[in-house]
Amino acid sequence: MKYYPVFLDIWGKKCVVAGGGEVAARKVARLLDCGAKVLIVSPRLTPELTALKAESAIEHIAADYNIQYIEGAVLIIGATDDETINASISSDARSLGISVNIVDDPQKCDFILPSIVERGDLILAIGTGGKSPALARYLREEMEAVYGNEYAILLKVLGQLRGKMEKNTGKGRVWFDELLAGGLLDAIRKNDAGRVKKIIRDITGEEVHID
Repeated sequence: MKYYPVFLDIWGKKCVVAGGGEVAARKVARLLDCGAKVLIVSPRLTPELTALKAESAIEHIAADYNIQYIEGAVLIIGATDDETINASISSDARSLGISVNIVDDPQKCDFILPSIVERGDLILAIGTGGKSPALARYLREEMEAVYGNEYAILLKVLGQLRGKMEKNTGKGRVWFDELLAGGLLDAIRKNDAGRVKKIIRDITGEEVHID
């Protein structure tokens, strides 16, 4: 099976996590970071998840999984250690047309979660089709060493320039190439805001804000 890569907008939408352990906590953290309304179904919670519940960051049903809890969700993640429950979650989700991911069991999944390198709004996702999480982790660590926080700043700068670059379709790609060739990324790495602004001004005529 070959998976179709996609970035999904789940802001403000119901996402269910079945399970309250450490793995579930990691999945919840990512969902919250993307603005989801997270419901956890589990008799027990880790201290981390308990703290999120106390802060009203998540909803929690202290019970075993039941199909009624996933109704209206856009996706569900099964993170229990019970294969029978995980199988039920997968079957129920598919019967309701809800995308489902069962941790470490690609056969029960509609989607799998990539290994991620995140630098601000820049997200580099690494997938192996579920064949080798170890390779995905290795590549993530390698990419983390190559792509530092300067890429988060570069993306912010390019975001400010996007409007003008799109209006000048013939020049947009040329400007992008010239900005990088002109040392923009190096200037960002060296935290030289004056040089960053000069490079951009000389090539595009635009002024940008550097945080």
